[in-house]
Amino acid sequence: MAAAAGVTFRGGIAACVFGAALAFAAVAAEASEPKHGLSAFGDLKYPAEFQHFDYVDPDAPKGGRFSLIGWGGVTTFNSLNPYILKGDAAQGMDMLFDSLMTRAQDEPDAVYGLVAESGEVADDGMSVTFKLRPEARFHDGSKLTAEDVVFSLDVLKEKGHPLYQQMLRDVEGAEAIDEETVRYQFKGNQTRDLPLTVAALPIFSKAYYADKEFAETTLEAPMGSGPYKVKDLRQGRNITYERDPDYWAKDLPVNRGRWNFDEIRFEYFRDRTAAMEAFKAGAYDFREEFTSKVWATEYDFPAIQSGRVKKATLPDETPSGTQGWFLNTRRDALKDPKVREALGLVFDFEWTNRNLFYGLYDRTQSYFENSAMRAEGEPTEKELELLDSLSADVPEAAKGEAYTPPVTDGTGHDRDLLKKADALLREAGWTVKNGVRVNEEGEPLTLEFLNFEPAFERVTAPYLRNLKRLGIQARMRMVDPSQYQARLKGFDFDVTTQRYGMELTPGPELRSYFGSDAANLQGSLNLAGIADPAADELISHIIEAESRGELVTAARALDRVLRAGHYWVPHWYKGTHTVAYWDKFSQPEQKPRFDRGILDTWWYDETKADRLAKSSAADSRLAANAKDDGPRDPLQGDESVQQAETPKEDGFPIGYLIGALVFAGLLALVVVRFRKRRLD
Repeated sequence: MAAAAGVTFRGGIAACVFGAALAFAAVAAEASEPKHGLSAFGDLKYPAEFQHFDYVDPDAPKGGRFSLIGWGGVTTFNSLNPYILKGDAAQGMDMLFDSLMTRAQDEPDAVYGLVAESGEVADDGMSVTFKLRPEARFHDGSKLTAEDVVFSLDVLKEKGHPLYQQMLRDVEGAEAIDEETVRYQFKGNQTRDLPLTVAALPIFSKAYYADKEFAETTLEAPMGSGPYKVKDLRQGRNITYERDPDYWAKDLPVNRGRWNFDEIRFEYFRDRTAAMEAFKAGAYDFREEFTSKVWATEYDFPAIQSGRVKKATLPDETPSGTQGWFLNTRRDALKDPKVREALGLVFDFEWTNRNLFYGLYDRTQSYFENSAMRAEGEPTEKELELLDSLSADVPEAAKGEAYTPPVTDGTGHDRDLLKKADALLREAGWTVKNGVRVNEEGEPLTLEFLNFEPAFERVTAPYLRNLKRLGIQARMRMVDPSQYQARLKGFDFDVTTQRYGMELTPGPELRSYFGSDAANLQGSLNLAGIADPAADELISHIIEAESRGELVTAARALDRVLRAGHYWVPHWYKGTHTVAYWDKFSQPEQKPRFDRGILDTWWYDETKADRLAKSSAADSRLAANAKDDGPRDPLQGDESVQQAETPKEDGFPIGYLIGALVFAGLLALVVVRFRKRRLD
């Protein structure tokens, strides 16, 4: 199955493109021989005869349901096709589709055989051949063959999301050597990443799509070959996946101890407050908290105090993600880097962290934050040598100390930084007349911050006040989810918030984030419109790196160039996942280093579930005896638990809605998606 990642990109493409295909970077060209697994630089933790990954319990029981709000930040869906540009795809669809190989989440980039029992990279790196397992089957029992693999590549290149087309541009094609052998041919000189890129692509049934249009949105459940099928859905409200008990690959080493829930259900709420109140009421089982204020102030409700809901802080060893206000350089007012630098000076993170975030975050400084690829201080000799070797012009600022956002005085309006910002704006030709910042033609400097949810207003509003102190006409624009998505795809914004999920071994996905070719590609992830030849060259160096040391050097150099360009106002990060869940699940002793490991390694614990039901029933009896007319915990025996898992017309049962209204009230429609859910 295409590996599920913690990063969700726009709609389902997030998990399916970058969480799977792009998360697996590269294979160094070595002597050609079939291997049970592949990695970026040839090293594999698990031998050919391994029985299971170290971070699973191979004896984990199967059963039960797991319900959650996904970590993709998605608030609705209208399609079950996450592989095209059209529509808003449901979360979890990647669980339907197997891939040739799948990721080991305790290694930076290693993948091991799933549909393919082996992969063989040619000596020159210009092709890779996979031997398929003869037992591989689709959900209808039909055999999965090399023809299906070839069809999958062709349809993604021809009709898939533009990100696939960009990612696969150097994959010349694939051919079925026989029913169980497929060979991919590459072109160009940046082929290091391509064997594992194709190894991680979802595999579709050629026969299924013979009379169906791949490029259209649909709510008809597609046929796959993965561990789950779509059981039922209510458009925009919830979708439930059921485990296939006859899943052909359930006993393979890469799947042993994984995919333990009989059902996995994704719930959708258009408002964070409603979602939180539904969780308190037991309407769903698990949530990851992305809002520091909520984590600091709202996780003390009775079910937590009694131990029925558990809080946990899970370590996150992956790069933290690139989150910030991205400045659209396609706009005339934002083309000058001096203007962009000035905008970055007046965001007071220190005040924001203390007053709004309860001191829970650190300031993001790097595009590769929380990783060895982050540039620090003066460039090393190797970094400087690489920068000097580029044919494109490199800004002098990139060759000096890496740019870092200033530390403010914490007042919320640091006067010294406001003065520096004013000076930069004047150097760029923007002066103040009658309190308004204007250019030589007298046109005002206006900025619209495109947003999707009121919860973020508390962060943006103080920043807007500082911009207005500079005479900038800055305002926030709230739009509905569909309009927000459409405007992002068409780059119709001045400033917007986004978070990119960075990989441990970055590769072709960097072109989509920061490459010139993506700057004007509709639906691309290059929101800032970065079109810097120096960045393009450095991305190529990253993709072509033959060792991790070379990759780190090139990534740090790219980090320096991007930071010198001031394409964003960086936000904040934390190196942990803060989660809460109703206490009816168990997990392996060891968490995978580079993933949450929740959906695929946890399991339903019947003993805990029975204890939870009895505890809830006892609490409800006490409440009844006390004639408490306040909101009651819905987990009152098995019947109530089942009700909690069957949302009614408003996303959860009416009884829960009443409880939610008493606790906090519901807000209006908001929220759209992110590649990886943004913090606060």
